[in-house]
Amino acid sequence: MNSAAVYPPLMAPADNMFGNVPGYEGTVAGGGYLPPPMPMEPVAPPQPGPVPEDWSIPSLSEDAASEAFKSFVSSHCCYRDGPAKDGVITSMEPFNTFRYRLETFTESRSTEWANKPHEGEPADFYTQTAPRPWEIQAPPPSLFTNQTQMIRVPYTSSIKDCHSCHAAGTLQCDKCHGNGYKPCSVCNGSGKKSDEENCTNCDATGKDRCRECDSKGTKKCETCKGKRQLLTFIQLKVEWTNQVEDHVVQQNSGLQVDDLRSVSGKELFKNSQYLCYPLFGFPNSAISEASERLIREHQSKYAQTSRILQQRQTVELIPIMNVNYKWKGNSYVYIVYGNENQVSADYPASCCCVIQ
Repeated sequence: MNSAAVYPPLMAPADNMFGNVPGYEGTVAGGGYLPPPMPMEPVAPPQPGPVPEDWSIPSLSEDAASEAFKSFVSSHCCYRDGPAKDGVITSMEPFNTFRYRLETFTESRSTEWANKPHEGEPADFYTQTAPRPWEIQAPPPSLFTNQTQMIRVPYTSSIKDCHSCHAAGTLQCDKCHGNGYKPCSVCNGSGKKSDEENCTNCDATGKDRCRECDSKGTKKCETCKGKRQLLTFIQLKVEWTNQVEDHVVQQNSGLQVDDLRSVSGKELFKNSQYLCYPLFGFPNSAISEASERLIREHQSKYAQTSRILQQRQTVELIPIMNVNYKWKGNSYVYIVYGNENQVSADYPASCCCVIQ
């Protein structure tokens, strides 16, 4: 320990003394994100990923389309099964589409003033130089997994009187205003039920015992938990976040993009690197453009306030089939989509279920 080190008074306000900690000069109660340090070594540029060989997607049979329709109808209590049971498929038209997904796994760090009830921990403020925020070891979770970790920064702890109770350990009970009792709930504090009869609930005292404070008039301070003092320190918040963004290529089936969020498709391509390379030359130009745009946007949005640990890009081919059918001489259509064979339809045979 350096005998020449300057030690703050143990009761010093935390927000004042933290301004003297190198690397934490801006730490305040509200906290704030900290830009990551520059890499120590040059980062290799992203490399083009492998080109997949199979762009095909299994076709949907009439039997599978019919079974999906029947399952859809059975899940709706108000749908009669006539169209699904007796309808005849006349034609099927595919509207398969691509979904591009970019995941950017980031680590961000922020610091803020924090405190906890003092339970005998030593005050280590300035006994050594506090490590800077990005020097503190925090092993990340599995890639692309969200997680948050709170770390007490070493050599930033001090002891101060509790600001809530002024080191008393207790606070006035807000239910009885420190009296230990409240007006009787039966007689409203009068002590009588009627002009001639005393209140038996309070024995004519007009008072009820305050159960919130056990009639003491005070309650344990919630800030210091009755310890009277607080350990104050700089708290480091480390957040690992998987930033996910999708782009679905426009299709003319009539489905909305939101309809496709709940289904999966055939995975055509997956590539994971520190920084992904745009999918130039993809058979569908809209995917190439989305890949280039999202990679550029993620770099701009996240690299300034967080550290990018890994990126992953995926392309799925989502099956969409418009099924035309006839029922009772009229033509109708339903849509089967996703690997899960979800169905969207304007059903022609429903009844009104009214709950009285």
